[in-house]
Amino acid sequence: MFEPLTWALVGLSLLAMVYAAVLAARDKRIDWPVLGVLGLVEVGLLAQLVVGIVQLVGTDRDVSGPFFVGYLIGGLLVLPLGALWALAESSRWGAGALAFACLVIPVVEQRLHEIWIA
Repeated sequence: MFEPLTWALVGLSLLAMVYAAVLAARDKRIDWPVLGVLGLVEVGLLAQLVVGIVQLVGTDRDVSGPFFVGYLIGGLLVLPLGALWALAESSRWGAGALAFACLVIPVVEQRLHEIWIA
């Protein structure tokens, strides 16, 4: 896997998580800056999906392909669902749900790393 991209995704998603948590604590709805960061993370996750599949096809490692691709696709779906929930919910819980969705990305990245090196 491409480690710099992984660390960038973890850092950006944690940044978005903190920002969304601050919005939730202040009882505010999500705004354009957090959606912009989520867009960057989503583009990075899409690039990681492509790079991950290409590396999976070209490797001779004993990597569980279905689990690896499943985590790549699952990570790609988490943020849009969290953002939709946050946009639909007008209370602080929308930003809280988005903060939780942003926290899922580092967990998925860690699991992808574990599958890749196993």
